[in-house]
Amino acid sequence: MTHMEWIENKSLLRHNTFGMDVYARWFTEVQSEDALRNTLARAGDIKSPLFILGGGSNILFTKNVDGLVLLNAIPGMDVVQEDEQYVWVKAGAGVRWHQLVEYCIEHGYAGIENLALIPGNTGAAPMQNIGAYGVEIKNVFHCLTAMDVQDQLMHTMYADDCAFGYRESRFKREWKNKYVITSVTLKLNKKPDYNISYGAIARELENMGVKDLSIRAVADAVIKIRMGKLPDPAVIGNAGSFFKNPEVSADTFHALQEKHQDIVGYILETGRVKLAAGWLIEHCGPAEGVSWKGYRKGDAGCHALQALVLVNHAHASGADIFELSNRIIESVQQTFGVALEREVNVY
Repeated sequence: MTHMEWIENKSLLRHNTFGMDVYARWFTEVQSEDALRNTLARAGDIKSPLFILGGGSNILFTKNVDGLVLLNAIPGMDVVQEDEQYVWVKAGAGVRWHQLVEYCIEHGYAGIENLALIPGNTGAAPMQNIGAYGVEIKNVFHCLTAMDVQDQLMHTMYADDCAFGYRESRFKREWKNKYVITSVTLKLNKKPDYNISYGAIARELENMGVKDLSIRAVADAVIKIRMGKLPDPAVIGNAGSFFKNPEVSADTFHALQEKHQDIVGYILETGRVKLAAGWLIEHCGPAEGVSWKGYRKGDAGCHALQALVLVNHAHASGADIFELSNRIIESVQQTFGVALEREVNVY
C-alpha cells in the first residue's frame, strides 16, 4: 500500500480482536512519519473524522466508522542510549508489544518481562498505561514522540507530561484524538530487579522447576499463566480484561469484608484498596445462584475461566457485548455497591 492510498468501505474484521465485522468509510495504513503527516493533512483538508487504530485489542466497535481509519504501523526497534546500568530502547508505534518484550529479553534488558503476551501495539501502551503482575509501563517509561493532528508538528512527551494513572493517561482524556503517537522509548535495566510477588508468578516458577531466576524465566511464567486463563483472540473474540479493578476506601473494604469474607483486595500505597473485578463479577450473576462466569446469551458471553473477560463466541454484535457489560455493571453495583468501569474503549 502506498502511503497515500485510501481504501473505501474497508472491513475492520481483521483489525479488532473482538472480531466485529464493521466497516470504515475510508481506511489507510501509515509506516512512517512522512506518510502520517501527508495523511493527516489530507484528512484535515477534506474534514474527514479520524479514527486512529493500532492492534485493535482494546476496542469494542458497536457501529461502522464514518470517517478515516488510520492504521498506525510505524516499525523499528533500536537502542538509542546506554550506560553501565541502563539501556534506552526506542520502538515504533506499530511494533507489536510482545515483539518488543521478546526483543528486550533476548538482549538482556530487564523491566518489561512481567508484561509479556499483552496484546496490542507499542503505541497504545502508554495511552493505556498497560500493566500486569505488579508492573506498569510508567515504571520503565522514558518518553514518546507524537504528531499533532491539527498542525502535523512533532512533540516529545515525558512521564510527567502523560499524567499516568491506573490504565489511564492524558491520551485517554484531554489529549484524546489530538496526537498520534509515533514512537515510545523505555529506560530498561541491565541488572534485573525481579518482581515475582504478584499473582501466581512465584508458584508458576516453582512448578516450572526454575532454580536460577532470569527475565526469560519470569516472562515464560507470565506467558503460561496468561495462556491458562485468558482466551486466544484468534480462537474466540475478546479484548482481554473488559473492566478495570475498582478502588475503594479502607473503610468500604472492611464493610464489604464483613458481608463477604472471601472478597479479594490489595492494599495500595495510598491506603486505598484495589478490588479484584473478576471476583466481584464471579460472585454475582444474572439470577439468584447463577454466576456471570461462563454466562452466555446468544454469542455474547463471559469467559468460563475468567469472568473479567467478555467474549464473542461467533456472531455477537458490538451492541450485544456492550449490553452484557451494562448488565454486569448493574449486577456488581446492586450486589456490592461498587461501580465497575470499562477498561476497553467503546466506539
